[in-house]
Amino acid sequence: QVQLVESGGGLVQPGGSLRLSCAASENIFGINVMGWYRQAPGKQRALVATITRGGSIYYADSVKGRFTISRDNAKNMVYLQMNSLKPDDTAVYYCNALKWGMQYWGQGTQVTVSS
Repeated sequence: QVQLVESGGGLVQPGGSLRLSCAASENIFGINVMGWYRQAPGKQRALVATITRGGSIYYADSVKGRFTISRDNAKNMVYLQMNSLKPDDTAVYYCNALKWGMQYWGQGTQVTVSS
C-alpha cells in the first residue's frame, strides 16, 4: 500500500506562487502515474495534473501555463509548482498514485488564494 503525504499549502495573494510536495512511502519509479487533484468547496474533486513513470505529463486546461508537475524518483517525491495563482485555485489539493489499477490518496493540503 502506497502512503502519500502532502505539504506546502497555505494562504497566498492572487498572482503569487506556491510549491506543493508529495512524499511517497515507496519508490515512485514503480508507480504508473502520479498526480495532483483538487477539491473546492461544494465541488467535485478534479484532476489538476499527472505525470507517468515514463515522464508524460498532462495538465487540466485551467492550469496550463501556470502549474508545473515534476517528480524526483531518487527522493520519492512529486511536486506541483503553482504560479500566477487565482482565487479560483482555492481548494484542498490531493496527491494521487495509480499503481497496477489501485488508487492511493494523501490527506490533502489546503491552498487559499485571497487578498
